[in-house]
Amino acid sequence: MSLQNALVVIPARLEASRLPGKPLADIGGKPMIVRVLEQAQNARLGRVVVACDHKDIARAVENHGGEAVLTRTDHQSGSDRIHEATNLVDPNGNHQIVLNLQGDVPLIAPEAIRAAFTPLADPAVDIGTIMTEIRDPRFRDDPSFVKAVATPNGNGAFRALYFTRATAPTGDGPLYQHIGVYAYRRHALDRFVSLKPSPLEIREKLEQLRALEAGMRIDISAIDSAPMDVNTPEDLERARAAIAGQS
Repeated sequence: MSLQNALVVIPARLEASRLPGKPLADIGGKPMIVRVLEQAQNARLGRVVVACDHKDIARAVENHGGEAVLTRTDHQSGSDRIHEATNLVDPNGNHQIVLNLQGDVPLIAPEAIRAAFTPLADPAVDIGTIMTEIRDPRFRDDPSFVKAVATPNGNGAFRALYFTRATAPTGDGPLYQHIGVYAYRRHALDRFVSLKPSPLEIREKLEQLRALEAGMRIDISAIDSAPMDVNTPEDLERARAAIAGQS
């Protein structure tokens, strides 16, 4: 499996209910989507494309030397958007691994991006993703912290058995927060977007359960800490302060 054969796609939608215009929000002199783009480029996995729904996002990306593709405005999920973008920019299937990196993680470490790719070294794995241990007890029962229920796979990663907003598994031991970065085999992405939303996906409001319910295999790499995501004006100010602290 070659890193150079990967395609990293960053879905970006202009309108967000809690933070309108989020991809273009300025963080230390650059739009947030450009910050994410640069971190993806620093991961050195291969070609990086921003899949967006508005020409202003595309223009911002291209003005900073990045590649963007305009997609439909009516997609229901980021997975649908990256699937359309992948077929637009790579219709001949030259890239057999597609990594879905959310556009609201301007501080994500390149190592965390690469970690999502690592489980695909096992040909039995359809989708790779990442998680981190929940160390703050305040977040163990917080439904906004999605829990990965997983078991060691013998290769240094974990095999996903379930994802839930509940506090699980029970008993002594660590709990893990799932982080929504996904590395798909191209055929797995094609299959995933062809499936209808599944019963547990609808109940938990977690798209990744659709893959598990369909018998697809998801393996997970554990990373040291969760990247800060930006969903609110308060998150944006924290991200600005963090970037300022790096300079």
